[in-house]
Amino acid sequence: MEIRRLDPASEAQWDDFVFAHPDATFFHRAAWSRVIESAFRRKCHFLYALADGEVQGVLPLVHIKSLLFGNALISTGFYVYGGPLAVSADAHAALDEAAWDLARELGARSLEYRNQTRLRPDWPCKAEQYATFKRPIDADPEVNMKAIPRKQRAMVRKGIKLELQAEIERSPERFFTLYSESVRNLGSPVFPRRLYGTLLSEFGDDCDVLTVTHEGNAVASVLSFYFRDEVLPYYGGGGADARRLAAHDFMYWSLMEHARARGYTTFDFGRSKVGTGSYSFKKNWGFEPTPLFYEFRLAPGAEMPDINPLNPKYRMMVAVWRRLPLAVANWLGPKVSRNLG
Repeated sequence: MEIRRLDPASEAQWDDFVFAHPDATFFHRAAWSRVIESAFRRKCHFLYALADGEVQGVLPLVHIKSLLFGNALISTGFYVYGGPLAVSADAHAALDEAAWDLARELGARSLEYRNQTRLRPDWPCKAEQYATFKRPIDADPEVNMKAIPRKQRAMVRKGIKLELQAEIERSPERFFTLYSESVRNLGSPVFPRRLYGTLLSEFGDDCDVLTVTHEGNAVASVLSFYFRDEVLPYYGGGGADARRLAAHDFMYWSLMEHARARGYTTFDFGRSKVGTGSYSFKKNWGFEPTPLFYEFRLAPGAEMPDINPLNPKYRMMVAVWRRLPLAVANWLGPKVSRNLG
């Protein structure tokens, strides 16, 4: 078993393995190495196990080091799913050890796997902090509409009655205007503007933007990923009129319909922190939470990182951020967010 680093010549072989592995996610794809290094200026170490010329496992790792938030090696940094994929225990073990050797070489205090299932029972784990939400998309739109609980279904119908329109587009400009305002209002630093154009360029038809308009004005927008049979609305936000117009509910319904028309059969509503508004919103849409397992291998004396807006340590920072002028938040946000992972 040999451990190698991803390079341009091995990307196709890497992605063939990812698309064939039953536990793979969109965030295991090889292009993330370029996206993260370009947008966040963070070094990626994408490792793969090779035996007899065949890929036996992959592990995408992102190194994040900052004075404020520490030094960590994360699979997959900045995103919600990751961890190793392998076809054998030997490949898993080889990737684990190579990753830990790398972590020690980089001085990282923790190695983190962001899994949808428990892989390392002997490692410390956060299993109560995050959940993901998935549900099938039926071929019949009426079945999908009736699956939405009554209160949220009424909001979707309100958006329809107000004649909201959903537009699929390849430009991130309207999206970024709405999204950056939303995350500022939540007290979170926005990622670099260049990220969103890079995503659309790197992933082609597997990434798009759906923007909701009212009387010609953009009011809400979501950037989504497509992987195998799933659609994953990942970055979404709305302007000042979005709540009044029920634009968010209409937006997610429109995305479900768009994905259904493209032949996708699973709606992955993505990760939310337990106890937050987004967690409640997804439950109100009739989605049931499934816990995520974030596992850590720690250096001696290290504790599991807790970079979390609900952490009292960061509450004052969140409160101050909400009051920043949008132009200031958009300038300062990328300088902070590249350290969060």
